[in-house]
Amino acid sequence: MNAREIIRLDVTESTNSIALELGKKGAVSGTVVVAAAQTGGRGRLNRSWLSLPGMGLYFSIVLRPRLAPENLPKVTLAAGLALCKAVEAAYSLSPEIKWPNDLLLGGRKFGGILTETESVAGSDSSPSTLVVVGVGLNLVHPEGGYPADIEERATALSLHAVRQIPSEILLETCVAAVEKEVQRLEKGDFPVILTEWLQRDAIQGKILTWVTPQSKLVTGVSLGPDADGVLRIRDEAGTIHTVLSGDVNLVGKIPE
Repeated sequence: MNAREIIRLDVTESTNSIALELGKKGAVSGTVVVAAAQTGGRGRLNRSWLSLPGMGLYFSIVLRPRLAPENLPKVTLAAGLALCKAVEAAYSLSPEIKWPNDLLLGGRKFGGILTETESVAGSDSSPSTLVVVGVGLNLVHPEGGYPADIEERATALSLHAVRQIPSEILLETCVAAVEKEVQRLEKGDFPVILTEWLQRDAIQGKILTWVTPQSKLVTGVSLGPDADGVLRIRDEAGTIHTVLSGDVNLVGKIPE
């Protein structure tokens, strides 16, 4: 990576936490924090991300996108598309995306994205937005298997790929892909990004349950994300619900 600053750590609690702190101290866009293991890897909805030594690729990218606040949630979808493209190119596989941030192979999760934002002072002292995109990819299946609570829904690239890609090359490919898609987002190309994202949508047309932030259970068919990247679910009564947050699962699946 040309002149890119990469902070390499053996173990850290969370690469996102480090990247956010570096970003608040002025780290330039494109700075990467990568760790061999995380003791407190974070996922969406305050879940943990298993980050075993030597088993995965765990990294975070500092970004300062020129986007209006209402467009920031689209960064996660752009990153998901980017990572799918990176895996497709590196491994000749066809990963899918479960809205908003899970990467799947064979219906099982091998990767996840956690996007976090902070309002910071810009170079002219006006507020700007710091965005950190955190990525966890399972590269190798643990010899003893995954913990029982995720064994049935987790997978690793090594179980699907004919060839193995050095983690350093995969890191470079993934970071470059994320930056490229975010640049497209900045140019207003989200309709094209969304079209390509929908081609990899793992849940469109399938029956879902959605646990709303108010703990109400909604069951319906996924209509996929709309022009703003917001997931829509149509229930049996024909009511269309917009999903901004909360838990979304395929019917019959264990909540993730």
